[in-house]
Amino acid sequence: MSIEKNQVLTDLLQNEWQLLLSAVFTLQLSIHKCQSIGIKEYYSFEELESFDSLTSKFNRTSDIFTQKVMRTVWMLLHEPFIPFIDMVNKAEKMLMLRSADAIIEIRDMRNQIAHEYIPEAIRDLVPEVIELTSRLIENIEDCRHFIESRNWIKPT
Repeated sequence: MSIEKNQVLTDLLQNEWQLLLSAVFTLQLSIHKCQSIGIKEYYSFEELESFDSLTSKFNRTSDIFTQKVMRTVWMLLHEPFIPFIDMVNKAEKMLMLRSADAIIEIRDMRNQIAHEYIPEAIRDLVPEVIELTSRLIENIEDCRHFIESRNWIKPT
């Protein structure tokens, strides 16, 4: 890969990384808001909207991480395109990720949320989304260490 193409990919990764940091920040704000709502028998429309917002932000953050950041890192590593499950398993072995299983579970939750059409069902997913968010952030942190060690992003 040419030096010029590497620079284009590095610039792209830096932009995607900033987008990911912003997504993580808003996701954490939504988690805090939903945790303050708590578990109860009935929810107001506004509370249900908060749950919907949380799940949307979870999906967006996981997509930015897995479909943008990880794919760009993969290209910078000069690795061939392979199926997602194979990529995350290899990324775990390379210490880019803490847990391939967690990323697969996060991806499954993302798909479940995307295909859930009953608004009330979303609220039932919120505790699991909150748990998976902590695992998503752990993996993002491991990825950050991995890409900082290669000087593809500046240390934070």
